[in-house]
Amino acid sequence: MSFHASSRAGSGGPVSKAGARRAATIAFAAQGSSVAAVYTTVPAVTERLGLAPLLTTALMAAVALTAGGGSFLGLAAIRRAGPVATTRGAMAAAAAALALIGWAPGRTAVICAYVLFGLAVGALDVGVNTRAATIERAYGRSVFGSFYTAWSVGGVLSALLTAGAARLEWPVAGGLTLQACLVLLLAAGMRTHALPAPAEPPDGPAPAEPSDAVARSSLGRGLWVRLIPFGLVLLVVYVVESTVSAWSAVYLRQTLAASLTVAPLAYAAYQVGTVIGRSAADRLVQRLGAVAFVRTAALLAAGALAALAAAPSWPFAVLAAGAVGLGASVLAPLCLASAARLSPADSEAVLARLNLFNYVGVVTGGAVSGLLGSTGHFRLAYALPAGLVVLVLAASRHFTRPSSPVRTERVPQKR
Repeated sequence: MSFHASSRAGSGGPVSKAGARRAATIAFAAQGSSVAAVYTTVPAVTERLGLAPLLTTALMAAVALTAGGGSFLGLAAIRRAGPVATTRGAMAAAAAALALIGWAPGRTAVICAYVLFGLAVGALDVGVNTRAATIERAYGRSVFGSFYTAWSVGGVLSALLTAGAARLEWPVAGGLTLQACLVLLLAAGMRTHALPAPAEPPDGPAPAEPSDAVARSSLGRGLWVRLIPFGLVLLVVYVVESTVSAWSAVYLRQTLAASLTVAPLAYAAYQVGTVIGRSAADRLVQRLGAVAFVRTAALLAAGALAALAAAPSWPFAVLAAGAVGLGASVLAPLCLASAARLSPADSEAVLARLNLFNYVGVVTGGAVSGLLGSTGHFRLAYALPAGLVVLVLAASRHFTRPSSPVRTERVPQKR
């Protein structure tokens, strides 16, 4: 019996759905927090260990590449233990990696720590998204956006914590250890909540599920072709994400002559736009429909990237970066939710494969933007993704939304 069949066997109701949603929200916040902790402490780790710029760039690429492998480790763990246990284990591994990065005595140790973090965050990615897809099916309406809002909020708070630790002149080891402890606390606070069990159809019980081997064989034959539209969207989204997150401060500093105090504001504006966009996504999907909403968000992101590329001054660039976050941020959760509906019984396998496009986008966006920036063409680094975002329009017709909630069996009360 597949995991998803057994995971629905428990009793369900509004309380269990709400509890499962809270637990998943905590996990998404922990993931966003841990990712932000790693990326916002790169300069401090580099200075402490005297890492060469090329090695630092290679380490960030290694995190993305090993996360792709971690996705398949997470898939194997989900099939054995379920998404909640996998998520807890991945959160604990991510916390350990954060502490190891901070306390690493040399280059070899820090390389191993970053690799461990990549594997952990990849497994965590599959775990939280698989659970989120199951919860959304139970609700019968779009809720993925709320989970990614928690991801963004966790990232913002973690970045502020990093800035506060630096302001207090804490060593990077102390700041990362504190963040690791917070992730561990969140993992310890997670609970397993049963979700509603589907009722039998009126004409009798459903046919028996195929064996795992048969299901995976059927899944593999045409899945990659069906994933191409969603993979295209994710690749574009994470090219944009890595370009803005990793290089916006350098762009403001080098191209628009912003001060060191002002340079980080573009990243902050991007994250604020991300939180706003994701917090409104679920309601707008219900009101406008998935296809119309994706097209609107893609056009907004494309226009904002073009404005960022042509910005005459840093205030204009900061506003444009916020608009990029507003449009681009909603595409990933809607993409993952729609892709998971391709095969609900094997959503963990679907999401593990789809994650490969995610990490290819991160590596491609960061590398190309860095190369263009180092040659003095930062404006082109933002103009190119603007053209790519328009390609999302071609894939928008494949997006769907839940049509009805999972029906639950009524348990007769004893009189």
